Amino acid sequence: MLFNSIEFPIFFIVVIIIYYQLRCSGQNIFLLISSYFFYGWWDWRFCSLLIFSSVLDYMISHKISRSSDNFHRKNLLLLSIIGNLGVLGFFKYFNFFVGSSSLLLVKLGFHPDFATLNILLPVGISFYTFQTLAYTVDVYRKKLEPADDFITFALYVSFFPQLVAGPIERASRLLPQFSKTRRFSYAQIRLGIPLILFGFFKKIVIADSMAPLVEFCFSNPSTVSRTDLLFGIYAFAIQIYCDFSGYSDIARGVARLLRIELMNNFSAPYFSRSITEFWRRWHISLSSWLRDYLYISLGGNRKNRIRTYLNLMLTMILGGLWHGASWAFVIWGGLHGLYLAAHKLVLNEKKMQPHAWGQTGRLGVFNDILKMVLTFHLVCFSWLFFRTPTFDIAGQYLIGMIHNSGNLTLCKPVLMAGVALVLIDIGHRISDDYGWFLRLPRYWRYAFAGCLVAGSVLSFGYHYRGPTPFIYFQF
Repeated sequence: MLFNSIEFPIFFIVVIIIYYQLRCSGQNIFLLISSYFFYGWWDWRFCSLLIFSSVLDYMISHKISRSSDNFHRKNLLLLSIIGNLGVLGFFKYFNFFVGSSSLLLVKLGFHPDFATLNILLPVGISFYTFQTLAYTVDVYRKKLEPADDFITFALYVSFFPQLVAGPIERASRLLPQFSKTRRFSYAQIRLGIPLILFGFFKKIVIADSMAPLVEFCFSNPSTVSRTDLLFGIYAFAIQIYCDFSGYSDIARGVARLLRIELMNNFSAPYFSRSITEFWRRWHISLSSWLRDYLYISLGGNRKNRIRTYLNLMLTMILGGLWHGASWAFVIWGGLHGLYLAAHKLVLNEKKMQPHAWGQTGRLGVFNDILKMVLTFHLVCFSWLFFRTPTFDIAGQYLIGMIHNSGNLTLCKPVLMAGVALVLIDIGHRISDDYGWFLRLPRYWRYAFAGCLVAGSVLSFGYHYRGPTPFIYFQF
């Protein structure tokens, strides 16, 4: 079920009415049923994978907690890792590895006849797999006590606002919120509504308006002018950010209406002055997961410099592969690994420390702006490989940006979308979660909210081809 579908508002209104009539245990059972209904709307067979992950990690976490034998604890953790990543690997990467192996053998002179399966990728499997796996690792590291109640734990795995595209929540943050009765609060409604409004505006008005421009550029780059190809990359940078952050805003707003607080997943990432800062602002739940459960486990920066750079590269390559079964995602992750390693090398050599905006005077602000522009274009260059399905098309795109000629047609709509996004992000940075919206006089607030709704409805009607899925649903 999509947030931007006709069915979701009906579903959520029914949920919230019944939800606040119940007490804690009843609320959790009802939310669990609602979450499985929400997830099963795509395909009821997907629910079996949720049940498998929930049962597996609930049982293993309790066995780990009760065991004092380190060897036994490690084997149990390994069982959880194999179980979770085994399911993820089969559904997401089986055909990718079979196809890659077959291609390699053909180039070596062999002629294999590997069978591939028509495997349907379950929506959001990467998100909830990482979420439940982190829970088991935290229990193993003795940072968390295992959940006593299976219903509560199963709800932590399947909570519908963030189930299919995050944020990837930590059990230490989310589980305690399910342990008490949530009472209706008008204050929480006021805090949740702006997130939902701005989330829909970013998705429907900005992201969906950029989608046809992006498709125009990336579908056949050899026929598009070089300037339009450049603005096509800008358009995709805007599209993917507004699409994903719009989903996160809606998810957080919906959760707040249920008196559940989810973490902020984005913090104006295109204002970053380095790739390191970008990954502290972009998809924060994933970047912190990769840091805590992969990068640190590989040794982090506790070894020598070369090992640190290799750890960064491996972490980001695996992070790229997490996004999809394609070598293009591996290249995208590898580029970010190179960026991060290069930035760390510069900081180490010059013994530099990050500083806040404006701390070094006017010249410092000018330098910060230059760094921000450079970082944005490095990110945009990597987006090229994220968006193109094959290396051939990526090559055509790069060649077209050098050799193609033609008229500039995409500048105006892309700049308009960019300005709207900058204003939204500035407002979000100045006042977290659009708090400035709540401080407007009542009638101004109603008028502004009406404009957001009207803009979303009109844009939805203008681009209507059915509700457009969120980009990160495919991951």
